[in-house]
Amino acid sequence: MLTTHALRDAVEGAGHRLTPERRAVAALVAARGGCFTPAELVREAKTKEPRIGRATIFRALDLFTRLKIVERLELPDGRHAYVTCESPHHHHLVCARCGLTAEVKEVDLSGALAGFARQTGYRVDLHRLELFGVCRACQLPATVIGKAPSANKQRQGVSAS
Repeated sequence: MLTTHALRDAVEGAGHRLTPERRAVAALVAARGGCFTPAELVREAKTKEPRIGRATIFRALDLFTRLKIVERLELPDGRHAYVTCESPHHHHLVCARCGLTAEVKEVDLSGALAGFARQTGYRVDLHRLELFGVCRACQLPATVIGKAPSANKQRQGVSAS
């Protein structure tokens, strides 16, 4: 999980000022474990960091996204969420019930990408893969009746081997 210190280092290391507001948003983001929506951060900021407004949170998320310390996910219902990222290139598994995320590394998509290129004539320069399903905890019998576990947890480094 990405720490507040790592977020701060990334912002300063890229030559951006670490304002008190950005520092506060970094702490809110680092405290999240799974994917989170901007609306969730805004609600949390109202109680924990009342001086931080909605626009400040969106500007900070935009900066964190440009610096590749958070990544924007497109959710199946059309909304978007964010997740902290530590490794350079990876894919995400997201629990559709509780928001738990897992980074998936070592996925060999070269055959599929070559096939897409042959089929379309495109040269594929970049790709993103987001997989949605139900995590192990949410598949337990108690969660079938709607009692999803407390989510905001993030598992890192799942290998696709």
